[in-house]
Amino acid sequence: MLASTLLFLLGMVFCYFFVFRTVFRFIATVAPKSITAAPDIEQYLSFVMTMFLAFGIAFEVPVAVVLLVRVGVVSIEKLRAARRYIIVAAFIIAAIVTPPDVVSQLMLAIPMILLYEVGLLLAGAGRKPPAVAQEDETLPVPAQETAVTPDADAPK
Repeated sequence: MLASTLLFLLGMVFCYFFVFRTVFRFIATVAPKSITAAPDIEQYLSFVMTMFLAFGIAFEVPVAVVLLVRVGVVSIEKLRAARRYIIVAAFIIAAIVTPPDVVSQLMLAIPMILLYEVGLLLAGAGRKPPAVAQEDETLPVPAQETAVTPDADAPK
């Protein structure tokens, strides 16, 4: 639970300090000099909250990967095999959620892909090694043989 909260906050911090600075600088340099960027407060807050939510959820990818593996929904091998599909999905999600510029799309997709790989590493590290049977436990215990001795009282 703590890791989930910290990763969400880390995603918001990443968005605030890196993404906003880069995106706003990019928009300012691409926009013609005759146009002044003056969004109203409602549009600005909507944009900021959407981006915070998108980056916060995107930074939850390692938690999701570890939970899926620990619960047994999917194996690490299947997640590794699906890596190329995950990369495409990350770019599709980034294209839908972010503004229509390549910079913010890359700034969401690349961390998602890297965090997916971190999730795979953490899930692999948290996996229990297969139980190795000890020799003493695998060998059958021989039954004790009792020697049959003739009784003196037995009929002849």
